[in-house]
Amino acid sequence: MVSQDKVTVANVIRAIGSVFGDIGTSPLYTFAVIILITKPKIDEIVGIASLIIWTLILIPTVQYAWFAMNLSLRGEGSILVLGEIASSLTNSKKARLIHRAFMILGIGFLLGDGIITPAITILSSVEGLRLINGLENLQQETILAIAIIITLVLFSVQKFGTGKIGIAFGPIMSIYFLSIFLIGLYYILQNPTVLKAFSPFEAISFIQNHPIVAFLALSEVILAATGGEAMYADMGHIGKNAIRVAWIFVFTAVSMSYLGQAAFLINNNLKVENPFFSGANLLLGNNLYIGFLILVTMAGIIASQALISGVFSLIFQAINARLVPLLKVNHTSTEISTQIYIPVVNFFLLLGVLIMFFMFRESEKMASAYGFAVNVDMVITSILLAYIYYKLRKYPFFVGSIFLFLIDLTFLMSNTIKIPHGAFWPILFAIPPIAIISLYVIGQHRISQKGRFMEVEKFIENFNKVYPNKCHIKGTAVFLLRDIKRIPPYIVETVFNHGIVYETNIFLSLVKKDSPFGIKSYFKEDLTQGIKYAVIEYGYQEIVNVERELRNLDINERVVFYGVDNVYSEKLIWKLFGLIKRIFANFAEFYQLPPMKVHGVVVRIEL
Repeated sequence: MVSQDKVTVANVIRAIGSVFGDIGTSPLYTFAVIILITKPKIDEIVGIASLIIWTLILIPTVQYAWFAMNLSLRGEGSILVLGEIASSLTNSKKARLIHRAFMILGIGFLLGDGIITPAITILSSVEGLRLINGLENLQQETILAIAIIITLVLFSVQKFGTGKIGIAFGPIMSIYFLSIFLIGLYYILQNPTVLKAFSPFEAISFIQNHPIVAFLALSEVILAATGGEAMYADMGHIGKNAIRVAWIFVFTAVSMSYLGQAAFLINNNLKVENPFFSGANLLLGNNLYIGFLILVTMAGIIASQALISGVFSLIFQAINARLVPLLKVNHTSTEISTQIYIPVVNFFLLLGVLIMFFMFRESEKMASAYGFAVNVDMVITSILLAYIYYKLRKYPFFVGSIFLFLIDLTFLMSNTIKIPHGAFWPILFAIPPIAIISLYVIGQHRISQKGRFMEVEKFIENFNKVYPNKCHIKGTAVFLLRDIKRIPPYIVETVFNHGIVYETNIFLSLVKKDSPFGIKSYFKEDLTQGIKYAVIEYGYQEIVNVERELRNLDINERVVFYGVDNVYSEKLIWKLFGLIKRIFANFAEFYQLPPMKVHGVVVRIEL
């Protein structure tokens, strides 16, 4: 992991390319959607621009880059990390349940809104084709087809990995940000009065004088801040200081773009549909605009790629936190450990993006669905920040977090007006993962309570009675278990009920470390004659090759045993839980154990 204190040009450029794609491409459509929804007057444009600027200051800058990034676990940040930190500060079971509920809601809504990011970013980029001479009458069906082709290619290459391509993301995004900065600056110089938007009094005055327009505008202004959470989520493998430095550059670029669009709108008496593309086209001319449009499309693809990679990383974190069922995870790089691919997640993300294309067809209409779900995550984040800072007795940060919560809540109230107009889609997308994760977590807890675990002392006592008098099977057997203090039912059943005892029996635990990378395998003290205890410690970003680690320990096993919970119940809810357990990968599949040697021992559990 990159040191959080180390800031280099390479790290900053890497952050620009991998962190800020979403928030950096928001200028493509945010102002266009606001003027479409609110139908503002010329004297209201500076007020709207001020709302955008101060949204960027309060949410991405203060809430995420400052308040959230001051808190980390194992150097990592995310809504899951905040939930874990909050839970570590209390002994209350009810409080911990609430924190876990927040974590589950956070995962679900990030997935729900995350589906829209590639859809709106790619589609809005392609729609810029209409400003090219000769393409003014390009049909929306053609634009949609181009966007779908780009999307299909983007998702299809995920299984091959994007590590080598990703090296170019930083320079490309840097050129993109520099371009929108210069275009924005050109129009600001034509109408410098828009710089008044940096004064908070402009935003406050606009809200006071035009409360209804301001309330409507807030539902779309939040689009400027979507992607701010990526700063916190990516701090573990890039470094928080590198991200903060990169954000200064990105904030300046997007602010200039928004103010430039405001100036362009005022100069043209609001007679433009999309100030981002229209302003660029007018300034650059047809030939240069084509090159700029290619750059913008590449930025949109990079933003979508960052979202997809972020979702993979989030789900992998959730698997390690035992919130999500074990899914098949593939490494796509032998050099970069964080390069992973989760087939089932990739498929459902693609399906969701295609649904968004066919349901909304235009980026302006799609914006009516965008922002609500990520706004829910902002509210959850501010609640957890307030709780953590209160528990840590950092009262200035606590008061600040309460203020941020009120800001986030105001945005959420404004966003509720979008629910009938499309915002119900991300909610619908969020419901299945929330339901599956909730059922899985509750079901696993019930299994832990119902399972006939045996204390290790009692197991050893019984084993010592059996082992000396038993006819042993030649060779070595490996038994997988999570906690050596409590022997799982499948081992008890295998050894004592089925009488399967090998010459050498190795109990193997996989232990997640607090650092992101590195794998260490070793033997601990033998439990008793005939039972050795081995441990594989691994970084929380690693996918362990168990077979290779066994060879490193000079273990040549004949068989590997693991437990399979077979859930029986008369209740529909637990039948669904049993179905989830059967559908998703088991422990052996997740860790890619040798199939010819693996034996799953089925244990019947009634719920």
